Amino acid sequence: MATDVQAQEGDQVGPGDEWGSELYRIASNQFDRAGALLELEPEFVTRLSQPRRALVVNFPVRRDSGEVLGLTGYRVQHTLTMGPTKGGFRYGADVSLGECAALAMWMTWKCALLGLPYGGAKGGVRCTPSTLSAGELERLTRRYAAELIPVIGPDRDIPAPDMGTGEREMAWFMDTYSQMMGHSVFEIVTGKPVVLGGTTGRREATGLGVVYVTEAVCERIGLDIREARVAIQGFGNVGAVAAAELYAIGARVVAVSDATGGIVDQDGLDIPAVARWVADHGTLVGYPEAEHVGPADVLEVPCEIVIPAAREQQVTVENAPRLRCELVVEAANGPTTPEAETILRERGILVVPDVLANAGGVTVSYFEWVQDHQRYTWDELDIQERLRRQLRAAFGRVTDAADRLACDWRLAALSVAIERVALAAQMRGIYP
Repeated sequence: MATDVQAQEGDQVGPGDEWGSELYRIASNQFDRAGALLELEPEFVTRLSQPRRALVVNFPVRRDSGEVLGLTGYRVQHTLTMGPTKGGFRYGADVSLGECAALAMWMTWKCALLGLPYGGAKGGVRCTPSTLSAGELERLTRRYAAELIPVIGPDRDIPAPDMGTGEREMAWFMDTYSQMMGHSVFEIVTGKPVVLGGTTGRREATGLGVVYVTEAVCERIGLDIREARVAIQGFGNVGAVAAAELYAIGARVVAVSDATGGIVDQDGLDIPAVARWVADHGTLVGYPEAEHVGPADVLEVPCEIVIPAAREQQVTVENAPRLRCELVVEAANGPTTPEAETILRERGILVVPDVLANAGGVTVSYFEWVQDHQRYTWDELDIQERLRRQLRAAFGRVTDAADRLACDWRLAALSVAIERVALAAQMRGIYP
């Protein structure tokens, strides 16, 4: 019996190991570095280094064939100190508790940096959405929403779109929650269709925000964005919007890619023509009048600005020495590993961190949530101007902190955010 007890004790999961994943390692590494720079008190390291709450759900979904599919879903809330939590939910084959924990932590820092009254959250369902019909995805979304009822609410935790989800899924989610409450609750999610309480400009917000931040950075370093060559990895909602906006203001977009491959033209791609091709064919494959390369090869195209707008961990120790640019603007979450960032820093390549660069989405989500509560809508120009001001103010806080702490922009951004959350935690104390 003693042997059995020892074996059970030896199998216990250590503190923080619940979240074990490479992405969470990266998020924790960043937090540790910023905490050390700030000389953060041990109390706040304890309170902020791990998520406060997590829910793992296993549930069945009936397929069109009648077969029952067993799925696993997650919702992680990083901190409850700043107000309700906020963050998207995603559908993907590699969604995990550790991935959601890392993304929830980053969302906390993103909201704090932008001055939004939220803690960070993230969720998702491990599945392959491309193999599911619209009816199956609806049943999946509604069941996932029902499973999350104990931890979500318009003033508790407000989900939003992420990879594999969009306005359609938000409408299903909102309707499911509303049916359970007995009345319409538009503010339970953001990223909804406009007719259901969504806001104009939300779909384009992240990509547009990337451009606003890039403009501010270029002004700071003396780079004329209208003369710059730009390579963008990812031609989905974020990358395509950023490419179109950069093309419209005169930048030369020399490379873009999607999951199937990339295209390169050093004279500059005709982005409206590329967008029409993708709309007609669903992929960049076969696009004429451009050199075709691999999806990750566009990161190594000679240019001034590289924008990773695809998945996590795309700039690594393997390809970081081969990047030929002045600036990396992280439109995706966690696209640069800590080891790769060290290489870029040594090579003099500036990195604009994700918590700033792609914060346009959560900022306009906040605007949508406020409008839903007020039952009053703002026009698109108002949304864009508010977004520009908010992002530029956040960039100013980052550069001020970088000068004060003599550090890079990532550490500066994280330091601003962590200081804000730690101060709030100190003021609230510990209950009981």
